[in-house]
Amino acid sequence: MIQTKYVFVTGGVTSSLGKGIIAASLAKLLQERGFKVTIQKLDPYINIDPGTLNPYEHGECYVTDDGAETDLDLGHYERFLNTPTSQANNVTTGRIYQSVIDKERRGDFLGKTVQVIPHITDEIKHRIQLLGNTGKFDIVLTEIGGTVGDIESLPYVEAVRQLQWEMGSENAIVIHLTLIPYLATTGELKTKPTQHSVKMLMQSGVSPNILVCRSEHPLSDDIKRKLALFCNVHEDEVIEALDAETIYDVPNLMLKEGLDIVVIKKLKLPLSDTPKLLKWNDFLTKFKNPKSTVTIALVGKYVELHDAYKSISEALIHAGATNEVRVVIKWIHSEKLTPKNVTKKLEGVHGVIVAPGFGERGIEGKIEAIRYVRENNIPFFGICLGMQMAVIEFARHILGLKDANSTEMNTATKFPVIDLMESQKNITQMGGTMRLGAWDCKLDKTSKAYKIYKSELILERHRHRYEFNDAFLKAFNDAGMKTTGINPKTGLVEIIELPNHPWFIGVQYHPEYKSTVLNPHPLFVAFVKASLDYK
Repeated sequence: MIQTKYVFVTGGVTSSLGKGIIAASLAKLLQERGFKVTIQKLDPYINIDPGTLNPYEHGECYVTDDGAETDLDLGHYERFLNTPTSQANNVTTGRIYQSVIDKERRGDFLGKTVQVIPHITDEIKHRIQLLGNTGKFDIVLTEIGGTVGDIESLPYVEAVRQLQWEMGSENAIVIHLTLIPYLATTGELKTKPTQHSVKMLMQSGVSPNILVCRSEHPLSDDIKRKLALFCNVHEDEVIEALDAETIYDVPNLMLKEGLDIVVIKKLKLPLSDTPKLLKWNDFLTKFKNPKSTVTIALVGKYVELHDAYKSISEALIHAGATNEVRVVIKWIHSEKLTPKNVTKKLEGVHGVIVAPGFGERGIEGKIEAIRYVRENNIPFFGICLGMQMAVIEFARHILGLKDANSTEMNTATKFPVIDLMESQKNITQMGGTMRLGAWDCKLDKTSKAYKIYKSELILERHRHRYEFNDAFLKAFNDAGMKTTGINPKTGLVEIIELPNHPWFIGVQYHPEYKSTVLNPHPLFVAFVKASLDYK
């Protein structure tokens, strides 16, 4: 077994350059070469985790099997590598400081003055090495959030400097992702922003080993030579990263540029056969050469920021490729849906997803969309809150319980068909206290869900506080809405179906979190197929 090697990915010039995609693509290539690889994200914000952040602020909150609420980049890591992440794969400044302060309060530092160096940086180093110390991985890639020069990122950069010095250059390297902007007025690519970014990184004591340069236009040999000269790297360590048609093209682009070879040589690792990416490219071929198109409406309350539903949109890409169709998402704001315009808004769609969310805003629009698809036999897929809204819609319009609601929206409702879970009723803290992580679900063998999963017991990830109220269980089943998935330990209803509808399934969990390129989620595959059949 080789000593665990560490690769750090930093960013410069501007945010949102795609550090997570570059890290995931490199990890995919290293994995294809036979190395055991994982990726972690260091987030500089002071929140303990993204669990209490507004989706408009930070996009989707991703959830791991072990119940960590994490940055959405972990979703990319799992989708690319097809391996689960964990609590250790996402670290925030808030978590670092909380741990150090807890130790200080216990007296662990024996009266010493607690400082950023060495106490905060020691804690960061400890968290970085947690995954490496498990013995499960040959290489740990660590993406550092933000850009070089941010005040928030300084302790992380310092921790990287210390680790490089302690481990040696053969065991810890730094990849710096920057932007090479194009000035249309002069027709030039400009290297100066990258030079300044690298100098700023070097002022913190860290010299990048590899430059990955995002650009709209190819980098000439002259530009590569110039970057190498000014940034203390060799020419073959300047990697071009042109804008890609899709994020799933990036592993092939990085393979062509030889990023994995440069990393392997730097880390003095054995160089095996070139990655073939056979299954990956089979997916890409189907994705880029669809035989048909389906339009699926995604009804949500945060649709202005598509990243709020990142895992759902990616799961639809995976399922579309499996069915050899292009999935066109029609983004519909639930606040703008009314009984008067629902027909026009949903005109031409072949399937409807009602998305997760929290709070009262926009729920009547979700209920209206569900009523429309139920009455018009359009394939429906409800996820978390979407499933709960399907329960409320059925209660109001089929069971005749006009005031039916969730106690999340109306604590005084006469018919609380969705209610706060018993285990949640005495909880006062908001962060990290929902029902989180992977839970068992037992399927009814006569259900559509069982036919889709081809298994009686499944394991899916959750993130919620409210649940189907068992007091109404018999009424729903008698009226035709079947509860076909139940948690065997808690009795919690996980899945509802309408057997007399072509495809109407609501799930309390988040299946989108488990969909990957190589293992598209069966529910999404079946839903896209049903939408194609409807078309």
